[in-house]
Amino acid sequence: MDKKVFTNAHISEQYNEDMRELRSHILAMGGLVEKQVSDAIRALVERDTELAIAVRNNEKRINSMELTIDEECTRVLALRQPAASDLRLVLAVSKTISDLERIGDEANKIAKMAILLSEQGQSPRGYIESRHIGDLVMRMLHNSLDAFARLDAESAYNVARDDNEVDVEYESAIRQLVTYMMEDPRSISRVINVMWSLRALERIGDHARNIAEQVIYIVKGTDVRHISVEQMKTQVFKAD
Repeated sequence: MDKKVFTNAHISEQYNEDMRELRSHILAMGGLVEKQVSDAIRALVERDTELAIAVRNNEKRINSMELTIDEECTRVLALRQPAASDLRLVLAVSKTISDLERIGDEANKIAKMAILLSEQGQSPRGYIESRHIGDLVMRMLHNSLDAFARLDAESAYNVARDDNEVDVEYESAIRQLVTYMMEDPRSISRVINVMWSLRALERIGDHARNIAEQVIYIVKGTDVRHISVEQMKTQVFKAD
């Protein structure tokens, strides 16, 4: 084999390996974040202080993974100069790790509220809502990461659509809890802590949608971050 051909083949194989590692590392980070969210929700609804503390202690691992993967993205962009879909993948990974890190932050907030509620005494209301909305956002997060792993734009669209359901459920839960606090002012501080947890869950849903939007960007080549789900369906998936 010609030396130049051999060199080009070696470079191509190394480039492919770099791209595989990027996807592998972001999915590993996603798996850790997914567990953090699941554990934080369980710590809240089951009043498990030890689990909440473990969630808070794990936050540094997520931050470290974000920095490592971000450095990998920079290296790939500088050395490999990817084009077309590969460039979109690297850019999407860079944005997605930011969303994953923020999801980790929200899980940390939920764990903090779980510890406070353990110290103050459990809230009289809000745990059923927390479990329900927690199930919804966990499904969104899992499905967004699965869509990323398979580069499945249609599944990613379904995640974006599910965010509307989370928003409706969140607003309904907040209205009910505000009404309850007005009826029983003694519960205000504890119920507010649950409301902060619900807010964190709603934000996790937003970040899961962001990840799904990056999958659509990779596959379709269209930035859908600032359009509605209805526009996404008609403008991006109209030919499907």
